[in-house]
Amino acid sequence: MPKELWGVDSAARVTEDLYNCAINNFGKPLYWGRYLSTVENVADGLTENEINFLRQNGVRIIPIYNDFNRATGYRNGRVTASNAIFHAQRLGFPKGKFLFANTEKDYAIDEAWIRGWVDAMYPSGYKPGIYADPSTTTFNEAYCTAASNNQEVSNQLVIWSQEPTPGTTSKNDAPAYEPIAPPCLANVWGWQYGENAEECPIDTNLIEPRLYESLW
Repeated sequence: MPKELWGVDSAARVTEDLYNCAINNFGKPLYWGRYLSTVENVADGLTENEINFLRQNGVRIIPIYNDFNRATGYRNGRVTASNAIFHAQRLGFPKGKFLFANTEKDYAIDEAWIRGWVDAMYPSGYKPGIYADPSTTTFNEAYCTAASNNQEVSNQLVIWSQEPTPGTTSKNDAPAYEPIAPPCLANVWGWQYGENAEECPIDTNLIEPRLYESLW
């Protein structure tokens, strides 16, 4: 087994057709990133039937929460975490699994929000993750400041890096694991290296085994 593990994510609901499209064109994913709730014109929310389908096929799930458009302020970070936790519990995700906040490249983000996300996640039993762009000064300044203000940020938080993006590939042709990381102590355990595949509406990823072990 390679050191990093290959899988996909999608905004679209995983139907049998989409699953087969991914397998036939790219290979069998070990995990599939999906959104915890529906955001109109952005993402389909994960369903219990979808969870059962993926798990019956031996595919673990990366739960992503994206029903917000700013990542600023300590209280907002806590509220976002509370909402993510609510949906994870509603869908039956066990404790001890990672939940990822989806912070897009154009989002405002500050160190207080990151601390709020981590502080609210920890006592819930779930683990804090952020899908983020460490190629931007905005994210890096926010993250590194949060980490310097609260050691638990660098201890607990896992980053799923959006960059660089050399392009989608099959499982067998995945690139060497080289995600961009912040210029300070950080757990970059995931990398979305390919976006918007032509063959199917999926993105392609590599993650470290220690993240895979904390997926459901």
